[in-house]
Amino acid sequence: MIMGSPKLLATGQRTSRLRQVVVVSVGLLALYVFLRMPEASLDSSRTVLDASFSSSSSVPGGGSGAAFGAAGSSLSDALLNNRFLTASQCTEAFPGLTKEIDDVVTKGTFKLEKSGSLGPLVARIKDGELSILQHASRSDLSRDMLAHRTATLHQIHSALLTWPPGGSVPDTVFAFSHHDSPSAGTFSYSRPADPARNGAGAPYFPVPHFSHWAWPLPFVRSLPHAAGAIAALERRLGGWRHKEPRAVWRGTPHFNSPSTTSARLRQDLLLSAAGRPWADIEALAWTSAGRNASNALPIADFCRYRYIVHTEGITYSGRLQFHQLCQSVILTPPISWMQHTSHLIRPVFSSSLPGVERRPRVGKDLGGGVKEKVSLATYPAPWVQMAWGKGSAAEEANMVFVAPDWSDLESTVLWLEKHPRVAEGIARRQREVFHGAGYLSPAAEMCYWRAAIRGWSQTVDYTGQGFEELEGIPFEEFILTEAQR
Repeated sequence: MIMGSPKLLATGQRTSRLRQVVVVSVGLLALYVFLRMPEASLDSSRTVLDASFSSSSSVPGGGSGAAFGAAGSSLSDALLNNRFLTASQCTEAFPGLTKEIDDVVTKGTFKLEKSGSLGPLVARIKDGELSILQHASRSDLSRDMLAHRTATLHQIHSALLTWPPGGSVPDTVFAFSHHDSPSAGTFSYSRPADPARNGAGAPYFPVPHFSHWAWPLPFVRSLPHAAGAIAALERRLGGWRHKEPRAVWRGTPHFNSPSTTSARLRQDLLLSAAGRPWADIEALAWTSAGRNASNALPIADFCRYRYIVHTEGITYSGRLQFHQLCQSVILTPPISWMQHTSHLIRPVFSSSLPGVERRPRVGKDLGGGVKEKVSLATYPAPWVQMAWGKGSAAEEANMVFVAPDWSDLESTVLWLEKHPRVAEGIARRQREVFHGAGYLSPAAEMCYWRAAIRGWSQTVDYTGQGFEELEGIPFEEFILTEAQR
């Protein structure tokens, strides 16, 4: 057997080692790119908010705010579940996410005052630790209120625990309202969309809904759980055209806004859709325990339908963000309560769709052949035009605003069925933003909470209220003793 020379063997060994180093380096580079950069997805395509997004824009749908760039690929699961992103990484991954916080910071300093034990919860952040200074007792809160309060405190605590190393956690005192109706000068789940109610003297701080942590209803559970179920369902269905060609809704009829324009919103919806072949719209038949309903749908199952009818409640409705994860067309009266990502909605007004007509609902029989006269409500109302501008073109929209009296709901559904490419585009763009671009992801939630804490600390003035003298209850102790029944 002929042996190679020592010199040749050494050269071959060095070449082999060099090849191994190159292979490993290329592999590590590919892994880094996979984790940091967008990847292809079967569910949706990445939509980028381009540089034209203006954080000071006050008209979400008026054309001067965010614009969507060309569709690409969705962000990786590794990024969307990374709760430790820095502020700059958050801005890069989720451009325009913190518009609500940016806007309220521009309003300037506001005073935080004591409001008593039945007012908003007041807490302190000091040296990165959370403690509770003022709170309502358990006996003064319903089971749902306790759950909402507990879930949100866990969200805030998680944002502190995952604060990126090297980032400075500001010391501050904040107030949080767990009620459906938002309070100015607090972390709240929504704010009024009407500019007349959201002026310079109304520092609303919309924050992520408590369902990002958990919503203890059997057909909901939590937003992350629902997102996984919806993703699996969308893959199985294989696209918008394979969905049930009807509009779906479930809800409690009497959960309406007390305003004169919306006082019978849900009852009118049921009347408008009764017996229609295009509708699967029903009032929830609650069980005696009041925690489930015999005709309830798992939240993911709404995505089986091409059209989802959305109704706000006494104020905002927490189900909206779940529906926005679907590749379905949401049909809703103009949104009047802005949640923390509502500014990403690009509505097309049904009144701008050629051929869509409003038909007044036939009123009830008053006897003697006389029918109740039902007049058409103004649409869009002046405040809607101020809040949402002229809306978007159908080819750019990701939601459809219908008349608040539902007088054009049927006509809109039938129009969309006749224009499937337009309808499918609206549905696709919605899922691209809220699922593919990750604006409802765990990573975006933590990014937003940290921005909210920073923004709050920059604008709040809590001096002279005695908060500095309160010892407070550490979060961990509060959760075990005061937050549970």
